[in-house]
Amino acid sequence: MDRLKQMESFTLVATKGSLTAAAQAEGVAPAVIGRRIDGLEERLGVKLLVRTTRKISLTHEGSAFLEDCQRLLGDLANAEASVSAGGLKASGYVRITAPAGFGRRHVAPLIPKFLAQHPDVHLSLNLSDRVIDIVNEGFDCAVRVGDLPDSSLVSLRLADNRRLCVAAPSYLKRAGVPAHPSELTRHECLTLSSDASQTRGWAFTVDGQLTHLRPSGRLDCSDGQVLHDWCVAGLGLAWRSTWEVEADIAAGRLQQVLDDFAAPPNGIYAVFPQRKHLALRVRLWIDFLKASYGDEGYWR
Repeated sequence: MDRLKQMESFTLVATKGSLTAAAQAEGVAPAVIGRRIDGLEERLGVKLLVRTTRKISLTHEGSAFLEDCQRLLGDLANAEASVSAGGLKASGYVRITAPAGFGRRHVAPLIPKFLAQHPDVHLSLNLSDRVIDIVNEGFDCAVRVGDLPDSSLVSLRLADNRRLCVAAPSYLKRAGVPAHPSELTRHECLTLSSDASQTRGWAFTVDGQLTHLRPSGRLDCSDGQVLHDWCVAGLGLAWRSTWEVEADIAAGRLQQVLDDFAAPPNGIYAVFPQRKHLALRVRLWIDFLKASYGDEGYWR
């Protein structure tokens, strides 16, 4: 007897709760479903279902086997979809979130190309500098920049992210150029408010060791773009990503400081819930981001 057909019938019975409902879904007689379940249990040597006149329930072994069957059948469906009609076929809704500034520059512009490749996918983008609880708030994937807090979420590093300490020439002329990270306590530092970021602070390499500082000042904000604008306006020092400030540095609007203490780059990540089976549309989106950011010419 076909092992795959046994697994499919077992999964249908377990999820629909009866042989009759499973038989109707497959378009066969209930007796056919019953024989498949009997053959599966005999082959495995364990009882998977407890059948009474009123209901069908899973045994402990049946519950564990159901998870594996659902994963394997899902993987098979994805494999078939990946080659059907000569290309990847995905459909449905994908809800993603990203930091506001990074999302505007490096997530939103990629979405039209992704949707052009997958016309049956619908995508919703949330931009926020708040750290979204993607599980409880119903998101499929988050793009996150910087250090990741410990969690049960799965993360995939998409690219490196280098951070720079910068200020406007007008600020440095007025307040002086810091020569060591310890001098930040004497400066106005523009920081993300605590509800917008779980970062451990600004990172520097001091005496060969990675050191995190939490500088402060009279201004903080939950929006990174506002901090950037304040920095360009000469209101203080900021710790920003290369992709945010490199154009301002080249134009002379901002100046790097503390270069000798620069920390190694952190990362840009795709983060998604812990799942044995990731929906094809979500997997394709993550693969698309990885390919886009991995292109050497993308960041130039």
